[in-house]
Amino acid sequence: MMDFLAVVVAGVAGFMFGAVWYTALAKPWMAASGVALNDAGDAPANQSDPIPYITSIIGAILVAGMMRHVFALSGIDTFGEGLVSGLGVGLFLVSPWIATFYGFSGRPFPLTLIDGGYATFGCTVIGAVLMLF
Repeated sequence: MMDFLAVVVAGVAGFMFGAVWYTALAKPWMAASGVALNDAGDAPANQSDPIPYITSIIGAILVAGMMRHVFALSGIDTFGEGLVSGLGVGLFLVSPWIATFYGFSGRPFPLTLIDGGYATFGCTVIGAVLMLF
């Protein structure tokens, strides 16, 4: 039961980090992503649609679950190891895929940095929080 709780809390922490990350980088993200904006031009048009938020939190919990599994198999059991391993997962596993997708689809490089940064630091947060349990 404690492992399940750790996964959920870590996933929620990663999701919450994303809220802070994308709030701080909202303007450059909107410009780079080309997302449709509301009539005022200051927020995504789909901001009130719950589906992206639900998808995001479920995704963060799934990532946390797999990271917990890999950490257990790898003997990662301290806060520092979780932090560094989470950083590694984000920087060397997730972000290269984002860069590949965006490169082939012709997305702007700043978008790669913003979304890859979230993947990197979000996984870092998840890894650290997993080791608090």
